[in-house]
Amino acid sequence: MRTCQATLLASAALLLAMPAAAQTAPATGDAEPAAEAPADNEVVVTGTRAPGRSRLDTVSPVDVLTGDALRAQGTTELADALSTVAPSIDFPRQAAVDGTDAIRPATLRGLSPDQTLVLVNGTRAHASALLNINGSIGRGSAAVDLNTIPTVALDRVEVLREGASAQYGSDAIAGVINLRLREERSGGGANVTFGTYATKYDAARISRSVRDGETVTFAGWKGFGLGSDGFLTVSGEYVARQPTNRADIDPRGSAPRIRARFGDPELEQGTVYVNAAVPLGDGDWTAYANGGFQQRDAESAAFPRLAGIGNTNADEVSGLYPDGFLPLIGTRSKDYTATGGVRGTLGAWNADLTVSYGRNTIDFATRDSANTTYGNASLRNFDSGSLSYDQLVAGLDLAREYTLGAAVINVAAGAEYRREGFEIGAGQPESYNRAPGARAALQSGAQGFVGFQPANEVDVHRSNGSLYLDVEARLWDRLTLGAAARGESYSDFGETATAKLSARYDVAPWLAFRGSVSTGFRAPSLQQQYYTSTQTQVIGNLPPQETGLYPVSSGIAQALGALPLDPEKSRNYSVGTVVRFGGFSLTVDGYHIRIRDQIALSENILASASQQVGALLAPFNVQAARFFINGIQTTTKGLDIVAAYTLRSESLGNFNLSAAANLNDISVDRVPTSTAALNPAPSLFGRNRVLTIEQGTPRTKIVGAVDWRRDALGATIRAVHYGNVLQPGTVVANDYYVGRKTLIDLEGRYRFTDNVTLALGAENLFDVYPDRTPGTLNNNGVTAFPYYSPFGFNGRQVYGRLNLTW
Repeated sequence: MRTCQATLLASAALLLAMPAAAQTAPATGDAEPAAEAPADNEVVVTGTRAPGRSRLDTVSPVDVLTGDALRAQGTTELADALSTVAPSIDFPRQAAVDGTDAIRPATLRGLSPDQTLVLVNGTRAHASALLNINGSIGRGSAAVDLNTIPTVALDRVEVLREGASAQYGSDAIAGVINLRLREERSGGGANVTFGTYATKYDAARISRSVRDGETVTFAGWKGFGLGSDGFLTVSGEYVARQPTNRADIDPRGSAPRIRARFGDPELEQGTVYVNAAVPLGDGDWTAYANGGFQQRDAESAAFPRLAGIGNTNADEVSGLYPDGFLPLIGTRSKDYTATGGVRGTLGAWNADLTVSYGRNTIDFATRDSANTTYGNASLRNFDSGSLSYDQLVAGLDLAREYTLGAAVINVAAGAEYRREGFEIGAGQPESYNRAPGARAALQSGAQGFVGFQPANEVDVHRSNGSLYLDVEARLWDRLTLGAAARGESYSDFGETATAKLSARYDVAPWLAFRGSVSTGFRAPSLQQQYYTSTQTQVIGNLPPQETGLYPVSSGIAQALGALPLDPEKSRNYSVGTVVRFGGFSLTVDGYHIRIRDQIALSENILASASQQVGALLAPFNVQAARFFINGIQTTTKGLDIVAAYTLRSESLGNFNLSAAANLNDISVDRVPTSTAALNPAPSLFGRNRVLTIEQGTPRTKIVGAVDWRRDALGATIRAVHYGNVLQPGTVVANDYYVGRKTLIDLEGRYRFTDNVTLALGAENLFDVYPDRTPGTLNNNGVTAFPYYSPFGFNGRQVYGRLNLTW
């Protein structure tokens, strides 16, 4: 019934010319072109290695999102723009979760952020150094930061909504996002966007009108010719954003007021990207290269420390902060990527040799804080350490076509080598130290974000090699069969193999059926295997004790029964249909994904939980420990519906209408309850973690839009409906919901000349908020709204954008 209801709702939205979706290409971008959806015959390169396949001819479901569609919004963040037009992608705007405030992960089909493979021009992108370890969507993952690539640098994005580990390797359990860069020999464009939140929100204790989050974005690109056929495209973007705050009144103390900062962090960011290709001599070989650099400075807030209410840590530094203090967490992320290669023909084979290197470093700073063990002599600002991740990829791909009678068979094969590295650097001693003679009740290190200690430092690497074979045969112009197999060997956990079978049958030019079955895997990341952060505490008259997150290779984790991490394994099934006639197209694809040995971060295992645990931790002077574990088993079932219609009228103008829906249901079938040393293990995986997986992302998301253009005028109206999302607590009484919400976006455009266009718009036009957090569950006023909200909690944003082209 839920499937039928969603199908009817999506179809009605399309027929009523109201909502809009993943296939829409609103008229904006640089030249503000006429409204135009992606052509049905547009060739895609994701999910197939056969040449000439269009998005409606592929064996697998592929969405094509044009750069213009992504840029016709108030947001200038790629991940946010993707989630607005593609219902299978979500981008929660979480807050009060440390580094994840600034480096937020996106999800595909509600699965973990690291279970989606991201490519840039077909080459594997590197992950962020950040490991999400707090109570956020994607807890325990280290994923690719989509916002390191500005939308101005993109020609289009291809989203493969199907398991593809046999074709691309690790991480492609949920699917693949392929970011395709601009390829321009001439011309250029520039735009400036200014936006601000003009909103009113009702928290449990306050009703407040605010204007904040002012954001200015300067972006531009320029194409240059290289020789007679080569190109060089340079793109750049600068973003400056003020923070937002949707905190509630803090009822503590004698003067209740807003003391927290709960919302988007303050941010300053600069990005440069290049993409180039040039023929080599008079032959059929081409050299190509692309790369980019981004520096992002962000500052978010921790929870406030209020003096005068018995908060020992705040009272200890009352000379520095008489009324308490609000620690700020600063992150400076530097992201580098460079790719180069050559492609051409070797006899009858098309060959592509690529080498790519990427690196992400994050430096942490804790500001407006204190190490309270030093009392009023404490520093206020601290260097809290750093994280670094890098990846080197080298690959060779070969492909050729064979013709056997009426059959056309495409054979592709290749090899890949990948080397990864992960480092943790310690902060300054005051960021983690405990002053001699400090009182037992005082926490060690800088309040808000304790620095990494020398004992936390790591510098680890691993490598893997892989071979694949991919065959796709088109028979009798109606039947297409595909098969792929891949074998991988990792230096740390050994070998794994995956396979995929797919088929498509075209009943008629307007109707086709398709389906696939595949196995997939995701290798445990270096961050999951080696990340560690600890804090020293004093309990009574006992010696100083540690608590923290420990790698599975540590003596502490092994004493509690931790085992080396194994790769996650999946089995994916999908079946769908394609309908097209005239200017109308409809795709419906169902999927079933079974994941076993999923990796998760355990709860804190306390020494006080049992005599056995206490005895195991006593030799290490550890009070509590957590570590990564295998053993989660989940089942994901769902349906993707995408419809689009193009209508052209001489009197009324051109219309692009689209509607799409994602229905998604995730169940946790099994969780680990024991380790090699503890059976059962106390609180190994809490109910709130289970419910986050099952209900932390929308089970229903419907996106729709109408895009119109007539002469110099243009407009886009978009509606996004989100199903209910649960923010779970450790017990049922602490659960609360986001609520079912529908957001409306509206943008109008006027083209003054062929080269100058002005756009004005509002996102979340009717100022919709998630259901507020009950006051009983927000006793300090910080988390006024569920930070699991799939659309955030900033309210209405109004914006203007001026586009210039040449």
